[in-house]
Amino acid sequence: METLLSKFSKIPISFGGASISGEGAGYGFGDISESEAIKLLHYAQERGIQIYDTAPIYGFGESEKRIGKAFKKRRDEVFIVSKSGVTWAKNKRVDMSNDPKVTESMLIQSLRDLDSDYIDLYMVHWPDARVDIRRPMEVLAKAQAQGKIKHIGLCNTNKEDFILASEVAKIETIQSQLNFFERESVDSILPICKEFSASFMSWGTLDKGILTGRVTRDRKFDRDDCRSWAPWWKQMDKESKFKKMDIITPILREKEHTPLELAISYNLSLKEVTTVLCGARNANQLDGLLDALEKRVDPVLIEELSKI
Repeated sequence: METLLSKFSKIPISFGGASISGEGAGYGFGDISESEAIKLLHYAQERGIQIYDTAPIYGFGESEKRIGKAFKKRRDEVFIVSKSGVTWAKNKRVDMSNDPKVTESMLIQSLRDLDSDYIDLYMVHWPDARVDIRRPMEVLAKAQAQGKIKHIGLCNTNKEDFILASEVAKIETIQSQLNFFERESVDSILPICKEFSASFMSWGTLDKGILTGRVTRDRKFDRDDCRSWAPWWKQMDKESKFKKMDIITPILREKEHTPLELAISYNLSLKEVTTVLCGARNANQLDGLLDALEKRVDPVLIEELSKI
């Protein structure tokens, strides 16, 4: 199935921009300097990655600014994704709002931070029970007509919102959590993508590092890594996943595979998945992601491991 993102991207991995903004606070994964981030973004492009996903909450704007600086002179060579809805007060207290005025102001700020006249794909980050999804969509449809955004998508959505949003503008991409352990989107979102020929981007592909084996029971996180303080991370049932990794990892090793290869292979074994979002904080991590594409885990083995 050819979709928006499959037409654009040569390889099914997209760069997750939260990884390059940790010291900016918000949703990020540890320190990385601006120069290191820009160097990494350039390296990712040289390795063939074309889609770069970001959001204002990633480093409170730092991720967007760094992506903007990295690709200012190469703007037409990359596909940039950003979002509206997750905002914050002056004291950096996070809020979520799809109020049309918030949507419009966030879009304007993202264009400034990205230092670009347009954003390739602009998405509503989360549903907002207080606001009919059609209201922010009217803002995005107008911005699309003005050329400020090229395509429109929804993150973390549901079929009801997708149908309502589609009354206002064409929704070409859905982004949602999907990985070997978290499979809710398989039944709830992928069928929507199939029915409406929409691209699907998986976030949480590596389950915040658990599926790569880098995050273990005793892993300590820097204060600028949201996993050191975020309530959603502290409340997550990580132990059950660690126990499964204790069983899965030796089996993979025996078959000459790595947990990272399993994580990438599982998502891409689902035909509706167009691209997997993965964060990297250095060239070695990025190389590992791309290498995993070349050593896919056999679907039969994936099924056997899934039974665990």
